[in-house]
Amino acid sequence: MAYYRQVGEIPRKRHTQFRDPEGGLYAEELMGAEGFSADSALLYHRHLPTAIVDAVTVEEDRGALAPNLPLKPRHFRTPDLTWDDDADAVTGRRTLFGNSDVLIGFVRATAPSPLYRNATGDELLYVQAGAGVVETVYGALPVAEGDYVVLPTSCTYRVVPDEPMSLLVLEATGHVGPPRRYLSAKGQFLEHSPYCERDVRGPTEPLLVDGEDVDVLVRHRAGLTRFTYANHPFDVVGWDGCLYPWAFHIRDFEPITGRVHQPPPVHQTFEGPNFVVCSFMPRKVDYHPLAIPVPYNHANVDSDELMFYVGGDYEARKGSGIGIGSLSLHPSGCTHGPQPGAVEASLGAERFDETAVMVDTFRPLQLGEAALATEDPKYAWSWARRGPDLD
Repeated sequence: MAYYRQVGEIPRKRHTQFRDPEGGLYAEELMGAEGFSADSALLYHRHLPTAIVDAVTVEEDRGALAPNLPLKPRHFRTPDLTWDDDADAVTGRRTLFGNSDVLIGFVRATAPSPLYRNATGDELLYVQAGAGVVETVYGALPVAEGDYVVLPTSCTYRVVPDEPMSLLVLEATGHVGPPRRYLSAKGQFLEHSPYCERDVRGPTEPLLVDGEDVDVLVRHRAGLTRFTYANHPFDVVGWDGCLYPWAFHIRDFEPITGRVHQPPPVHQTFEGPNFVVCSFMPRKVDYHPLAIPVPYNHANVDSDELMFYVGGDYEARKGSGIGIGSLSLHPSGCTHGPQPGAVEASLGAERFDETAVMVDTFRPLQLGEAALATEDPKYAWSWARRGPDLD
């Protein structure tokens, strides 16, 4: 996030002596992307961030991914997933979809998560329901329904629910941020961007926690390791820079509309390695006198389209079985579009009341155990209203 912030106490010049009230040196840590060649932040710790006293391999089974065979549009219902009473936002995740660029999971978290760090890429959380606090080494971020949270690679954090939280979780293999076309060459949001710096929230004060022999679960490319640190990692008295966790509320996304139906890229909110994330918000619709407000039939020849329905009524799919908490997957190789009758029903509409999060991936998505457990087998035939799973 190339938007400079300063939180807490820092020295006047970087890489210079910075001492605590007792005269000891704070330990400076550079968090930097792309090998010192991209965004970074400087953090000042009360203790050495390098002081580990143990490391243990942690076994886990996230389930195998199954190809989308036979190839067809699919519908999944996250409300049908079951959860342990003490599920947390890290170890409780269930796998919905994945490919070599991104893993997409879902969790209904009621318990605080362990301290966690993903060293394989950035994470993007979407809070479908509930509220809580994302505590990080940079400080705390209170979050609630409708918030996106971007957690940069190797940021130590934990999620503490104030009430049950339903989270869609994207684990990237690289970095997630605003689309480059929204940004100037130096990283400022441009005038045509549908959101800007005023909409972005970062930590506002240090989060200091005392403790010794503290465990942190670390995801890396070979698996999971539990490190034990001599001191609690939340010991940063101050930091500054352009690399930090941040939150953005979906309602702060300003929809772009036109005289005729606008293509999905106008809804783009984030980009990641070989995927994009879009936000569909309540909005005024097309105002040409002959406009057709619902989407036209379309074939995503280079991408799989995953839509997560989180609010309102999605006009184009009425009658298909889609509801709040549904996920539809329309893969490359299939044409999809509005339900029969939706085009005529939309004529003359002035506004749509719908909220959805869309993920388009440029490699095919495979199906995880949570998707396979909640699939609606009739969905693929909903346009024709007949098929092998229909009477």
